[in-house]
Amino acid sequence: MTYEIAVIPGDGIGPEVIREGVKVLKSVEDTIGTFDLSFEKFPYGADYYLETGELIPKQDLSELEEKDAIYLGALGDPRVPTGVLEQGILLNLRFYFDQYINLRPVKLYPGVPCPLAGKDSNDVNFHVVRENTEDFYIGLGGRVKGRSRKNLEITRSLYKAKFDLDIDVDRDELAYQIGVISRGGAKRAIRFAFELAKEKGKKRLTSVDKANVLSHSYGLWREVFKQVADDYPEIETEFSFIDAIVMWFVKNPEWYEVVVTPNMFGDIVTDLGAIIQGGLGVAPGGNINPEGISMFEPIHGSAPKYAGKDKANPLAAILAGQMMLEDLGEQKAADLLEQAVAEVLAEGKTKTYDLGGNSSTSEVGDAVVKKLEER
Repeated sequence: MTYEIAVIPGDGIGPEVIREGVKVLKSVEDTIGTFDLSFEKFPYGADYYLETGELIPKQDLSELEEKDAIYLGALGDPRVPTGVLEQGILLNLRFYFDQYINLRPVKLYPGVPCPLAGKDSNDVNFHVVRENTEDFYIGLGGRVKGRSRKNLEITRSLYKAKFDLDIDVDRDELAYQIGVISRGGAKRAIRFAFELAKEKGKKRLTSVDKANVLSHSYGLWREVFKQVADDYPEIETEFSFIDAIVMWFVKNPEWYEVVVTPNMFGDIVTDLGAIIQGGLGVAPGGNINPEGISMFEPIHGSAPKYAGKDKANPLAAILAGQMMLEDLGEQKAADLLEQAVAEVLAEGKTKTYDLGGNSSTSEVGDAVVKKLEER
């Protein structure tokens, strides 16, 4: 079996951590010996954009469709305005390939310090399933300032009726963003979360919303969750408001097994999950289309100030490769890679600055490869 993998090293530290990820994946391939990984690099990122004015050419999207998975480093460069690369490349890929799940394992490995007092690797081990294509990320919105007297007068009357508040239509600028939750979009994300819980042997699924205030959109989310839950009577379910769950993540992370959330709230809680598992350097993520092409990446940014210094922690990228193997159906290889990472972390001899060490990016990758070779 040969898997065709598109590699997008990206910007900043992206090429360095992806280099180590590919090195480790090739070592797993050699260790297992039952499949081949064929990597093809694509140059998307700041340099390519500044040179060509393009983010992802349309013809290249067609080429990416022929791949089995995408392996992404990081995007973002101070030479390019914020959002251009992220929206034009990352979000474009997510929407083009309908990667409607953002999957985030939140796992604290032995040897990694947790910022939560009294918590260790036995307390932090759950998954967050984030709906990845709807909510406030669909791009509906804008600003209004003096362009349309009719629109402004309508807005003024709405403010007056709703809040008994007068706004000055000649001076006030209004900004609005529309979030959309569809029944179909919610259903497929929630069902994925239930299936993940079954696959991982989890007994509890927590749904996040803010239905007490934003009742139209998140009320629909809650309604769909209840309907899908009827198909999984063996799994305990509960609801949590977003403001409550960020508190309980910190107080009792051991309670959570699988968490499913709309897009925006998932964006919030997954960063919190990253810090309680030891930081962005050990936090991988996957943008999943269960029926199509998925994309795997470390969830950290491009960290331009560390670029080229062989200093960044590559473990998030390496663990993103582990998620990719799992998604491709190579569970034995995925388990072997994760075990190698866990052993390196538990020993504590080879670790980068963010984990309290002084090892280089390449030294960490080499340590994981050594563990694989020992097997």
